Amino acid sequence: MAKKYICKMCGQTFEADSKPDKCPICSADSSLIEEVGKEGSEASEASAEKKSRKLNTNGNAYTIIYAAVMVIIVAFLLAGVSILLKSRQEANVEIDRQSQVLASLRLRGLEKDSVTAVYTRVVEEGHLQGSELPLFTCHLDTATVKYVVPVKGRGLWGGLWGYVAVNADGQGVYGAYFSHESETAGLGALIAETKFQELFNDKQLFADSASTRIALTAVKSGKVENPAFEVDGITGATLTTNGVADMVKDGLQPYAEFFRSLKDVKE
Repeated sequence: MAKKYICKMCGQTFEADSKPDKCPICSADSSLIEEVGKEGSEASEASAEKKSRKLNTNGNAYTIIYAAVMVIIVAFLLAGVSILLKSRQEANVEIDRQSQVLASLRLRGLEKDSVTAVYTRVVEEGHLQGSELPLFTCHLDTATVKYVVPVKGRGLWGGLWGYVAVNADGQGVYGAYFSHESETAGLGALIAETKFQELFNDKQLFADSASTRIALTAVKSGKVENPAFEVDGITGATLTTNGVADMVKDGLQPYAEFFRSLKDVKE
């Protein structure tokens, strides 16, 4: 197949089957003769090779790499947001805890922004003397002292927790707050409502003046025999009621001797 050549000496082009020894027009040496389109051909091959090295955006490899990169980017963004919000989340958790303690002191419905100020003014956190048991000494005013004890237990489907406020003489309940992890809505979940919690107000901790066993309890709905220290349970939620009863008794019993020692204290 004939190829096209150009002579650098005379500038003329001609065709030949192969590169001639000299220009057929001006007899210039073959070193001055070049094949027309050779550089263009090499450039075309280089371009084709370059294209072959490019990542195929329609291939599986591109899809996998793209997805991996996006996952990493999103993970870093979420981690950054989590770090930025961590302090705020911890602050909200603490405010919620403070609100629960204050609810047991009959201080409910406070504005979120005022909770910490009220808590700081009213509650003094500490421990039962000689132990690691938490005991909060609370001053509702200059002359009124209450003691708040945290309690934990188990309901039908998950954990229960709360706070019980005891009068200064250690004999009666001033208030209570309870909550739950996953009790049945409309049944066991009712322990988190004020209506049920207020049933504990003014109940006695002990059955008599000589006992050191906590008698305060919740019983099956409609089965109250001694209203001085028994609270009517929630209808249809016997197991959750039993959980509250055990939580209150087990939670307060370690403080029984302390509360007994306060019996002669006047409000």
